[in-house]
Amino acid sequence: MDLPARKPGHPWSGLACPLGNTGLGMCFSFQSSITVLGFYFSHHRALANALASVGVSLGITLWPLLSRYLLEDLGWRGTFLVFGGVFLHCCVCGAVLRPVATSTAPEATEGPPPPSKTPAPSCLAACGRAIQRHLAFDILRHNAGYRVYTLGVMWMILGFPLPHVFLVPYAMWHGVDEHRAALLISIIGFSNIFLRPMAGLVAGRRDFAGHRKYLFSLAALLNGLTNLVCAASADFRVLVGYCLVYSVSMSGIGALLFQVLMDIVPMDRFSSALGLFTILESISILISPPLAGLLLDTTDNNFSYVFYMSSFFLISAALFMGGSFCALQKKERPGKQAKAEGAITEAASEQVLTAEGSCDSKKRLYTEVMYVTSV
Repeated sequence: MDLPARKPGHPWSGLACPLGNTGLGMCFSFQSSITVLGFYFSHHRALANALASVGVSLGITLWPLLSRYLLEDLGWRGTFLVFGGVFLHCCVCGAVLRPVATSTAPEATEGPPPPSKTPAPSCLAACGRAIQRHLAFDILRHNAGYRVYTLGVMWMILGFPLPHVFLVPYAMWHGVDEHRAALLISIIGFSNIFLRPMAGLVAGRRDFAGHRKYLFSLAALLNGLTNLVCAASADFRVLVGYCLVYSVSMSGIGALLFQVLMDIVPMDRFSSALGLFTILESISILISPPLAGLLLDTTDNNFSYVFYMSSFFLISAALFMGGSFCALQKKERPGKQAKAEGAITEAASEQVLTAEGSCDSKKRLYTEVMYVTSV
């Protein structure tokens, strides 16, 4: 009896495991590099974050042109092989990073620890303690600024990556040539190479030290308003102007995304706060493109609704973060004023006590002198 021939699987089934491993490796390298960068710099941290994110802009510039060239000459297997060699250079860059000095010294163990009388915790309790230690759920529960910023960025990310995914199909759907449409993404990346350091310089000034979260909200608001311009017209010259204006707001978001997180959370808990922040952000990135695809299916491939959806998420997130930060700042002002008044009253009371003490000492000296002269 002859067995039926085995049908070949879909090519995406063979790509699932390599792409998953690539994403896992990029998460490890990205998380550690951002954390180490925050410990390296204290005065020019905003500029350092902006310069570090220039590599993302360089990749956005070269990715559409290089990938199309490699796909035409080498196929998708050769293209993945070339990009794998590029990603392999992350190991070399990670080996060059200087270790960060920690404040905790290793404990000296002279002998086996004494047996504890308390029972050993269960596996579930141990997992809960590990999650509490490495993920900042306590900061999310007690730090209102971190909670507002995390929720706002999650909502913003639902609309932020959509222009990167649907700009080229949107231009081609309106009759723009395929190569000219791919050039639009390269314009965004090339502009960000120069705009992100400038945004880092502006955000790193002392005048904006306490207002970076408002600058981030303003950049998100400008990004959402720019998408409305893209949805209004699909002419190639209008799209080029849209890419230039979009690059300004995108550079502000890229330069301030992790700098604002460093301002809100203390640096000794930044790594755990960044871990929870990126996990929640990744959930939004995972939901956003399928949600836009569902919108396209229900509107007969009308790409304008995708940009309207992106504008809605960005504008609403910017208004939410800006209003929430203003409300939190107003709540913190009475507490700060009460602390300042308490410090002033304590200093005044100390001055009164020292003045009374000096007067008492003068009186004592004066009586003694009178006694001696009378004799």
